[in-house]
Amino acid sequence: MIQSARITGKVQYREGDGANITIRPGPCEVEETPLDATISWTDGETHGSAAIPIADYRGYVSSKALQIEGSAAASGTRNNK
Repeated sequence: MIQSARITGKVQYREGDGANITIRPGPCEVEETPLDATISWTDGETHGSAAIPIADYRGYVSSKALQIEGSAAASGTRNNK
């Protein structure tokens, strides 16, 4: 499932064995699988996409560098039913 999100901190990916590349802050979309998460974004006329390990993705969400829109994780609330 594709989710709307917002990058609010330092989120990075790596192309092959190269250096880490920082994704600019702003809106993005995330598609999560059991092994990785794919982040897609636009920057002017440029469209970017990167797959990152699921552990890295969860770390970005936990630190609020990446905030999933409309989720309890994004707002910091829990449903205690």
